[in-house]
Amino acid sequence: MNPRLGPTAFAVFVASLLSVGAGTAVVPGTVAGPHAPHPAPSAASANSPVGNFSAAVNRLVDLLAVAGGGILALVWARVAFSWFSNDITKKVQAKDRARDALIGTLVFTAAITGLVWGLAQWVITGV
Repeated sequence: MNPRLGPTAFAVFVASLLSVGAGTAVVPGTVAGPHAPHPAPSAASANSPVGNFSAAVNRLVDLLAVAGGGILALVWARVAFSWFSNDITKKVQAKDRARDALIGTLVFTAAITGLVWGLAQWVITGV
């Protein structure tokens, strides 16, 4: 038995790790953390145009977060395939790709969590 994972076995392993939470059910009112449902704005009712627009924007942000997470998973998978290669040049490229992927992950996380918006607001308004 070979103790090293082949590329196909590694891809299946990564895919299974990414799909761990796919079958979990969420009970409304018990969700906490960054994936909690966005509360309806208090100034607008759920049936007003402002409430509908806010809900649409919140859904759009959620969809962008999911799409970005998928892209990040592909980027890190590419890094992993190069990292575990036997070719020395691919390993060197993997180190550069890992640095770029880490920077991209941090920027994406800051954008989704609102850190970029808060920083821009602080720079512009000083508050």
